[in-house]
Amino acid sequence: MKLVVTTQERDLAASLRELLTTHCPPELVRSLREPGTDRVPEKLWAALVAAEVLALPFVEEVGGAGGTLDDLAVLYAEAGRALCPTVVLSTLHLGLAVAELGDAEQQARVLGPLCRGELRGAVSLASPYDAADVRPALRAERLGDGSLAVSGRLDHVLDADLADRVLATATLTSYGEPDRLVALLLDPRAAGATLTALPTSDGDRLQQLDLDHVIVPAADVLAGPGGDGLAADRVRRISLLVRALQCVDMAGGAEAVLERTVAHVRGREQFGRPIASFQAAQHLVADIHIAVQGARLAARSAVFWHGRGRPAVRETAIAVVHAATAYRRATLDAHQLHGGMGYVVETDLHLWSERARLLGALGGGPDVAGRWLEEEVGRG
Repeated sequence: MKLVVTTQERDLAASLRELLTTHCPPELVRSLREPGTDRVPEKLWAALVAAEVLALPFVEEVGGAGGTLDDLAVLYAEAGRALCPTVVLSTLHLGLAVAELGDAEQQARVLGPLCRGELRGAVSLASPYDAADVRPALRAERLGDGSLAVSGRLDHVLDADLADRVLATATLTSYGEPDRLVALLLDPRAAGATLTALPTSDGDRLQQLDLDHVIVPAADVLAGPGGDGLAADRVRRISLLVRALQCVDMAGGAEAVLERTVAHVRGREQFGRPIASFQAAQHLVADIHIAVQGARLAARSAVFWHGRGRPAVRETAIAVVHAATAYRRATLDAHQLHGGMGYVVETDLHLWSERARLLGALGGGPDVAGRWLEEEVGRG
């Protein structure tokens, strides 16, 4: 893994930080939590489309910007710092999955509109409790016209209510043939589909999607080469890539918390002295800094190896352990260093705390990642 940031990455980070500082300030993040508010801010969305952010990791043939996963990691770090609405990242996850699992026609049909900001998406490729568990929650049967009838329940799907399409996997059962693993571009508002909000501390971002004999056209079925089904390992690679990118998001958020905390302890006085002059405060800040830097390196390493074609289970597990732990520690210690004002919702610190809780658990936290690491080490 390269440790030195390139000039191109530095310039990309600077431009993204300027864009998100302008169009995604904490006031916007706070306003999106209000009941009845449209969680897709149109001005921010338009700015991201104009800057080709949604097109960043996709090939030029489908309207993309031809970037790499390393470039995408730069975006996720800045998105985590600014608490960019998760629907932006969920849409990118849909695009990454279709780029990996779809055929040329499906890629052109989905990725073109996605790059232009005309399509929003979400994914449910694995258990919400374990990103490495890609056993399908849905079952599908083929109908006479080639379409599929799909039933089952998807639990804790991030931003499903905002998505035009949700990519999920299903077990395809055909009479006289072995079961196959397929992915489906589901319309969450189709006949037979029901969305139920699952309230969280930072708003109703998670949804339960129940499907009762929902019809999926054959063109929206990703069935692998020759229609023989997808390999579970390919689906798992995408799921773990999403988790690795979320780790970059967490590391970026933790870094933002650290910077806000440093600014606070330098300016806040107690007993006639800045809080930063007290050794106890210095130790807490130093510990946050060490944890954040470890999380950043682990997360970027995981994305780096995903971009080089490695399954990167071990690297992703290490990234989850470091990033989820560092983000949680950073927010908890930051609240302590802010004193009583850090615990009231009139300040902005809780916005990062809530993002830390969401991303730290969704897809499995450090305990789950520890099991991945144990299995990988056991394999030798």
